[in-house]
Amino acid sequence: MLNPPIQRLGPVGELWQVDCPPGEFRVLPDGVVDVMVFEDRLFVAGPDTVGYTGVTTATSTFGLRLSPGVARAVLGLEVSNLTGLGVDLTELVPLPSHLVADAHRAPLAGLREIGRHLWARAEVDRRALALAGSLDRAARRGTPVGEVAAAHHLSERTLRRLSHDLFGYGLKTLTSIHRFQRALTVAGTGCALAEVAAETGYTDQAHLARETRRLAGTTMSELLAQPAV
Repeated sequence: MLNPPIQRLGPVGELWQVDCPPGEFRVLPDGVVDVMVFEDRLFVAGPDTVGYTGVTTATSTFGLRLSPGVARAVLGLEVSNLTGLGVDLTELVPLPSHLVADAHRAPLAGLREIGRHLWARAEVDRRALALAGSLDRAARRGTPVGEVAAAHHLSERTLRRLSHDLFGYGLKTLTSIHRFQRALTVAGTGCALAEVAAETGYTDQAHLARETRRLAGTTMSELLAQPAV
């Protein structure tokens, strides 16, 4: 599930930190783009379409979760170019060396300053950010793609192209990922999986199980027992 925020950084996004013992961890698709400090890297974690596992010796992971549309604005490239990738931040944008050093020395404070720097250097189109936020909220509500397109006076083809630009994939994929994340959160409260499915918009428990396997590569029970980043 999405890591809980520690601090809101204005329109840029939210800072977060996860602490867990070294060993195996799982990354799950969450429909967002993060600037992260993990092990010895400062990098941009693009949007994932499927989950995967890894092994680490780190005890903490730090991130700046960028608000909808912000990655496109501050990195200056279509987010679909980052889908499924982790790219060193300095390969995408120039950064003063002291900001990079500070991020490794004091990650949360360093990410805060990097977020402010990226925002200040970008030519941010507030209307584009408002549109990205509106599309993301529609995806979280599970609004059908055709209705979203009509509400925003877009053709479905234009909406698909715009979604790839802003989020890294089409709105239908984003909607399924947000629904999965909601289900993971509800399941984490101890709710029975049949109730989780009903509450979060799945046809039934079998549908939830298939989508969990497709997006995460495992079962909901296994996900709840394993640390996630």
